[in-house]
Amino acid sequence: MKVSVIGTGYVGLVAAAGFADHGNDVVCADIDEAKIKRLLAGEIPIFEPGLDVLVQRNIKAGRLRFTTSNAEAAKHGEIIFMAVGTPSASDGSANLSYLFAAAADVGKHLDHFTVIVNKSTVPVGTAERITRIVAEQTKQEFVVASNPEFLKEGTAVDDFMKPDRVVIGTTDDRAKSVLTRLYKPFFRASERIVYMNARSAEVTKYACNAYLATRVSFINDIANLCDLVGADVEAVRHGMGSDPRIGNKFLYPGVGYGGSCFPKDTRALINVAREHGLSMSLVGAAERINETQKLVLVRKLRAAVGETAGKTFAMWGLAFKPNTDDVREAPALRIARTLLNDGAKLRLHDPEGAKNFLETLGEPLDGVEVVDDPYDAVQGADALLLVTEWRQYRSPDFARIKAAMRSPVILDGRNQWDRAQLEAQGFTYAGIGR
Repeated sequence: MKVSVIGTGYVGLVAAAGFADHGNDVVCADIDEAKIKRLLAGEIPIFEPGLDVLVQRNIKAGRLRFTTSNAEAAKHGEIIFMAVGTPSASDGSANLSYLFAAAADVGKHLDHFTVIVNKSTVPVGTAERITRIVAEQTKQEFVVASNPEFLKEGTAVDDFMKPDRVVIGTTDDRAKSVLTRLYKPFFRASERIVYMNARSAEVTKYACNAYLATRVSFINDIANLCDLVGADVEAVRHGMGSDPRIGNKFLYPGVGYGGSCFPKDTRALINVAREHGLSMSLVGAAERINETQKLVLVRKLRAAVGETAGKTFAMWGLAFKPNTDDVREAPALRIARTLLNDGAKLRLHDPEGAKNFLETLGEPLDGVEVVDDPYDAVQGADALLLVTEWRQYRSPDFARIKAAMRSPVILDGRNQWDRAQLEAQGFTYAGIGR
């Protein structure tokens, strides 16, 4: 099938490469000329495990090509996926200006019946707005459908190639036929395509992310209670998770969620509800808890070392989660800014996210040092803060760490290490809810 994808971010690039890998003829467009040049040269502008191999394989096979021309993409695709960014506006609503501009541009160049699919995360009613925008530009027949993505950064390629379900919002039989044909090869064993109307699909995406974000904030609230009453949140988490009605997914206490989805989508959902006269108190509470939780390690650090000004702290993990270089709304940003404002010095390590972290942190960067080896980060440090649970941090040489530190204090923001073991080695240890 002839498929076009507008946008080369996490969603668009993974989708384009994934569809191409299933034998489709894919054109992927982006107005960012520098990004397209990098892609044409075989460079992947984001870190996502397995994506580089997938992209390069399909470029070589001639099934995937890149362009800066939305016109080329519009004329090529019988299906056009809109995977344009919808960042948060200042009021928390989704900024749809990039999406609408791309839709208008695509509409000008349609020359055959086309199914236009919103892959971007968008508020309720966006498919109808896209329909009006495109109709103003063309007399050609088209249908707008919604197909929200459920990819997790760090496992996006596997999530796309082996989806647990595909949600499609359309009541148009032609669109259903085309999209069923496109997605059927992904479900050789059992078909898990869920059809509904476009508004329901748009709500489904927001509802999923808001629910998962709420679970994260809930277990963090329980962890904070455990700290106060002398319980162990890890035992509580296992006890909760053994109930089949609850399960153990997204019940891992830590320093809060970040990234491109949960913060943006919870705020957008709250804003949509507000526009319709509804206060989504539960989602709002999850968001407030999360912002407070981002500083839980700072509070524990101050309790452990007292005054932080003039002291040096090592931070392991800067990306918002492992296996990505994405630092958008990462807890490490809030932690770093707070400690720098206190007058502390920071020595930072992350396997992939350091460059983006420094760019996002912004000037001034006095007191910030990025190192290539995590053991260099702890040299002369007054404490070590584990912020992101990269696999390479799971079993470090604690004897080496202790010998290198000025003060053997560890703040475990992901409950990754064994408290008893570390205290037996002479560390002062603090986890989350432990």
